[in-house]
Amino acid sequence: MRAVHLLAGAALAMTSVWVAAQDAPESLLPKMFDEPAPAPARTAAPRPAPTRTAAPRPAQPASSPAPRVVATSTPVIQALPSGAPQSLTFAAVAAKDENALTRIPTLEELERMSPEDFEALLGSKIVIDMPPQARRSIAEAGLLGSDEGGLAMDSLAVQNGRLVQVALAGNRGTLVSRWGHILLRRALASRLQPPQGMSAQDFLALRVSLLLRMGETDAARAVLQDMDIADYTPAVGAVVLDVYARNADFTGMCPVMATQGSLRADPAWGVTRTMCDAFRGNSTAAISRLERDRNRGTMDQIDMLLAQKYAAAAGKSRRAVTIEWDKVTKLDPWRYGLAIGVGLEPPASLMKSAGPSYDYVTALAPMVGLARRAAAADRAAAAGVLSNAAMVDLYSQIYADPDVTGEWQDRAESLRDAYTLQDPAGRLAAMQSLWKVSGNAGYARQVLTAAAAARMAPSADLADSAPLLIASMLSAGYDANALRWSSVVSAGSRGWGLLVLAAPGTVSGVESGAIESYMDDDDSASKRRSAFLVAGLAGLGRLDEGVAQRVSSETGAGIGGTTRWTQAIESAARRGDAASVVLLAGFGMQGDDWQRMTPRFLFHIVSALREVGLEAEARMIAAEAVARV
Repeated sequence: MRAVHLLAGAALAMTSVWVAAQDAPESLLPKMFDEPAPAPARTAAPRPAPTRTAAPRPAQPASSPAPRVVATSTPVIQALPSGAPQSLTFAAVAAKDENALTRIPTLEELERMSPEDFEALLGSKIVIDMPPQARRSIAEAGLLGSDEGGLAMDSLAVQNGRLVQVALAGNRGTLVSRWGHILLRRALASRLQPPQGMSAQDFLALRVSLLLRMGETDAARAVLQDMDIADYTPAVGAVVLDVYARNADFTGMCPVMATQGSLRADPAWGVTRTMCDAFRGNSTAAISRLERDRNRGTMDQIDMLLAQKYAAAAGKSRRAVTIEWDKVTKLDPWRYGLAIGVGLEPPASLMKSAGPSYDYVTALAPMVGLARRAAAADRAAAAGVLSNAAMVDLYSQIYADPDVTGEWQDRAESLRDAYTLQDPAGRLAAMQSLWKVSGNAGYARQVLTAAAAARMAPSADLADSAPLLIASMLSAGYDANALRWSSVVSAGSRGWGLLVLAAPGTVSGVESGAIESYMDDDDSASKRRSAFLVAGLAGLGRLDEGVAQRVSSETGAGIGGTTRWTQAIESAARRGDAASVVLLAGFGMQGDDWQRMTPRFLFHIVSALREVGLEAEARMIAAEAVARV
């Protein structure tokens, strides 16, 4: 039996608002974490019946990119007793005994209540008996089961908890690799048992926090919501408000406030509780309390004014709140979440200095205008936050919206031409017009055109454009389509280098002559592209070790040598510990540019992923390294 404030049930019934490689990573792992602590054989924790019903897994491209996250519905409240008393008013029931209120009133009953009844209702409690089969296991929180594309549930069960903590807490969330980001998101969203020495709540908090740093706000909220609120601890409370703030979904905090309102006592927590009071029907009193907090300086003026504007969206107060940004010098998740939640756009100067994480939030936020989302989409797609399908959907909406004009409409029309023109040369020209940007934005446009590039038939007339077409296809995992161009590209060419890395299955040894030709044509700084090619081929077992060592030495970026990080990831790979390999690979891929990645680290990442059965991801990461240098 657990007592739950009726506030959450009444609020949710009445309203629903969507106001919606570091420079030297070798030294970051302590020596004591090289090996996991000895532990008994793995045993999967018993799961309460009935078990979850797995959502059907969507069809995957040949490279097996991370599947779409599908949240499964799980009952959390047992059926209400049919014999609940109906004759008494709710005020009378509450007056008799707080345990006498045995059901949540219907929407119609709420509408008929007098003010006295409603006030009594808000002060009462409801007792709901949640049977064991309706509770969710705290040790299995996540979105993806092993049959849905997630990692095995017991992957980390025997791992050293301190090592997992270092790999999660020490990751700043910015990875050089789009495919590395996708793979790490998949691991963090998997249903995983916590490692030894770590509670399920601490493990969940670390995963959710890293997802937020990666810009994966939707995934972070979904993983968080897979744990029952009653199981929250202060560790979860430390991240829960940040999750809902980054999703601009402050009303999502209201059930937490109703049942776990004492988890924190900081100003932002208290102001959020007051906003929730407004959405429970006490808008006038709530806005008055927010005004008193503003006068007392509980939070900065801009934060309190935004909170008042958000709270004013509930009820009948219709209080006008003017937001002025003149004295605001920076953004934070709370400030930005409230701003977009009430339909405001912070000044461009603030957005420019805010960092890429705010672009990720903007690209995912459905309440933000299409042009603003498109402006943020390049960063999000290059990082791995947005997929090719999400990018195409966004530009399809832009194309269909007559109110969006200028460069955004021009890009949408070019993308349409890349799909629909009859002449292959015309489709290629449309794609090339989108590719005319450099850096991460250029790679994001390749993600945008990936499916269009996959529709191009191989042709010798288009051989000069083959490397960009192949890179575009591989950015979204269309490796089977890319391999059709193997008859067009010549051995040792740039397109050949991408295909020899991306090809699935067993690939015979690569001839040293082709490597030499590739190096001769390499115009990258310090032959870095050649060094990544050799490291990727060696990691995939497609290049003779002697040739790999010789060529890597010629480029000045050898793949030999060991560090504590290489020892840790090799050890995890030998044990078949896929989850640890992914976490350590993400740890080693930190950085905002591929110049931060070393051929040695690339070799160990690709090799370890291949050894634990993640060869598709290993191939895509290796090909991406060569494509983006």
